[in-house]
Amino acid sequence: MILLDTHIWLWWLLGDGALSTKERDALDSLAASCEIALSWVSIWETEMLWRKGRIKLLPDLSTWITQATDDSFCTILPVDTELVIAQSLLPESFHGDPADRLIVTTAMIAEIPLATYDSRILQCPAERLQIWSA
Repeated sequence: MILLDTHIWLWWLLGDGALSTKERDALDSLAASCEIALSWVSIWETEMLWRKGRIKLLPDLSTWITQATDDSFCTILPVDTELVIAQSLLPESFHGDPADRLIVTTAMIAEIPLATYDSRILQCPAERLQIWSA
């Protein structure tokens, strides 16, 4: 199982972004065996991007989110007290974006690799964080 950072999830499902064909094929394969995980934060970030007009979701937000989080191919990992407390495991140098902090911490406590292209995450090694590569 892998956890998708918000941009990876959107690039994969919207068909844009910097994902290679190899990465898209790997994600399709993982989805076929229900090995995709998402943080609840990614759903929240997606709504914010949509509301600001930065992404277009068809036919509408509600339908797109429902289809994009279908439990036949992905698992939504929720927030809980453990997740909030686990942010203390991040190094002091980790940047302050709350969404990134929660997504990274989700991958760490779930002990699954994170698929991300976010340079701020990639440049700040956190103990127990694995980065996925296709």
